[in-house]
Order: sequence, then C-alpha cells, then structure tokens
Amino acid sequence: MIHGTVASGFEPVREVFASHFARLGEVGASVHVIRDGEAVVDLWGGIADQGTGAPWNRVTLVNTFSVTKGAVAVAMLRLEDRGEIDLDEPVAARWPEFGANGKDAITLRQILNHRSGLVAIDTPLSLDDVLAWDPVDAAVIAQAPLWKPGTKQGYHAVSWGMLLRCIVPRIIGRSIGTALAEIAGPLQADVFVGLPEAELSRCAALVPMGAVRGAGSVVGAMMRDGIDGRFFRNSLLRPRSPGARAVANPKSLGALGLTNFDQPRVRMAELPWANLHASACGLARLYAPLAGDGEAFGVRVVSAEAAQRPREPQTWSDVDLTLRKPVGWSQGFLKEEPTMFSPNSTWMGHSGTGGALGYADPTARISFGYTINKMRPNVRSPTALELSRTVYACLGTPVR
Repeated sequence: MIHGTVASGFEPVREVFASHFARLGEVGASVHVIRDGEAVVDLWGGIADQGTGAPWNRVTLVNTFSVTKGAVAVAMLRLEDRGEIDLDEPVAARWPEFGANGKDAITLRQILNHRSGLVAIDTPLSLDDVLAWDPVDAAVIAQAPLWKPGTKQGYHAVSWGMLLRCIVPRIIGRSIGTALAEIAGPLQADVFVGLPEAELSRCAALVPMGAVRGAGSVVGAMMRDGIDGRFFRNSLLRPRSPGARAVANPKSLGALGLTNFDQPRVRMAELPWANLHASACGLARLYAPLAGDGEAFGVRVVSAEAAQRPREPQTWSDVDLTLRKPVGWSQGFLKEEPTMFSPNSTWMGHSGTGGALGYADPTARISFGYTINKMRPNVRSPTALELSRTVYACLGTPVR
C-alpha cells in the first residue's frame, strides 16, 4: 500500500514510487518534495522492520549514510554565516596538535570540499574506539595527507566526518549534532546526528544486501563501464588506492558491518559522515531554506547572501581520486553533473550508500528527501535517480 498525497501534475512520481515495490522489491521507503514552501509530493509505504512487520509511516526514521554530509554542510553554512567559524583559517590555529605530519596549513574549506589530502584515517579503529572518540583524536593527529593539501580532490568517505567531529567542537564549543538540532528544531525537520533515545522506537531496520547478493551486484557493476564499476574496480583491485583506503577503516562500520548501524548505541552516537537518522519529510524541510533565500516556513536559517554561496561548485574534478568519476563540492554539498539528479547547476545536496538522497535546487525552487531501508550497492541509487528525474519531468525541465 502506498500512502500519502501528490499535487496535481505530480502523479507520475506516485506511479514510479509504487513501481519500486512491484519491480524492485522495495521494502520500506518515503519520498517528499517541497516547492515554494508547499509539499507537492508526500508518499510512503512498505515495511519498516521485517522482523516485527512494523509498517513504514510518514515519520519513520532511518539511517541515510552519506546524506549525513549534506545535513552537516547545512549546519556548517549557518555557523559560517553567524561568524562562528572561518572556513579559510588553518585548523591548527585552533587545534595546534592537528598540524602534525604535514597538516599545519589545512583549512576547514579544504576538508569540506574533499581537497585536504586526508582521504583516509589509517590507524585501525574498532567500533568501541569510534564511540569513545579519544582514539579518533589520536588517529587524526597521527595521520599524514596522501598528497599536498589543496592540490587534488578525493572523496573523504569516512574521514570527512571524523575530521569535523574532532575539529568543530573545539572551535564552537558544542557538537555538530547540537548545531544541526539548532536548525532542525525550528524547521520541524526530523533529522538527527546523534539520535535522542526517545526517538529510537521510530527507526526502521536496515535491510543489508547479504554476502551473495552483494557480491553478485558488485561483480556485475565491475563488468560494466559505469560509475559504480569504476569505483569498485579502483577500491577492490587496488587496496592501497585512495578509494580503498577511504572506506577501509573502521571495518566494523564498513560494507560487512552495516547491521552495526542499527545498534542503539551507534544510532545515538554522533558520526557526522554516516549516521544521520531522518525522514524524507525531514530532509526536504531541512533543505527548503536553501531552495530559496535562506528562509522557509517563517524560519530564517541563513542570510540571503549565505544561501547563494553553495550554488556553484567551489571545486571540481573530472576524475575524483576516490570515486573515479566527475564530481565537485561546494562547502560540503555535493555538486553533480547536470545529467545526474538535476539539470540545474545550482543543485546542492548529498546522496548516501544504499540509496537515500536529500537536496535543494533554488533554480527549480524545490527541496527533495528520499529515505529507504533496503540497501543497494550503488554510488548513485537507481531508485533515487528515477524519482528525482520524474520530479523534474513533472516540472517540465527533464534531466537529459
């Protein structure tokens, strides 16, 4: 059963969303689109927990993996706008120990835009290490850049959030999760980095691929010359490559440890690269101010000037050294090719392993949220792509 509503003209989005359950075996999912402050798509369906049979509902929360990075980028944009952080100041000016091993000139902007050279944290870290966090501080201090900071681009898949989690509280005196909550609360946006214990009962259980299905999907992707194939070939066949090192540590939260993300202690931790728990509506509401002039639902999140900053790429590489594809970033927001999710260069957001997606598009005046629990082995989820492209087709500006 598919629940919810769509505005006139957006009926094809409902059809595509429903087809994912019929054609692709979707388990549970939501999609939400806001245009000019009004919801034009608000759909959900399926099962939140296969073990209990609990249904997915409008306020179901689920881990969205690297969609986390886009939500954190919203918080960082607000901190910059308020003068609490300077993205171009060397991190070592605020945390002197960080400057060890060739990191003395690295800035927050370089980290946000995946140009710091700190693609990986190589010191092995257990799950307990990550949750305790002091060992992560020590590992960050010990890490050397893989190349001269600022000269090359490589997606910091895990290290991005580790670095920010170590650095930002030392500058602003509170955690990234708290900084995000200061935005999400007034917007009534269900997004959390560090889930409150009271919200645990709303969470969907992840449905990992399993070894056989996952291996078959990866091998199939590697045989094709697509985005996923290039990434998997680089990371699996070259174990010392940036792509392999970027996702290797901690193993307990890697490809073979996805079920660990369902542990309550992991849900409640702040892992600013991979454990944003959100509803689709929450993602769309969080991004809604950036689809306009920085204000939505009567809440000003950033100034009109700050809302303009991420609209164009601040960095771009035709071959990102981790992802092995053309991609860019702007203050932590992913900037995709205009043939990917959106036809507009002002698009800003982030996708996540498994398939979730959140973004704002000020050209189209929309914000978009998509959450699922059935994991897929894609760098860019085919279901997220199809839904996003259907939205633009309904707007009369198809992605070509």
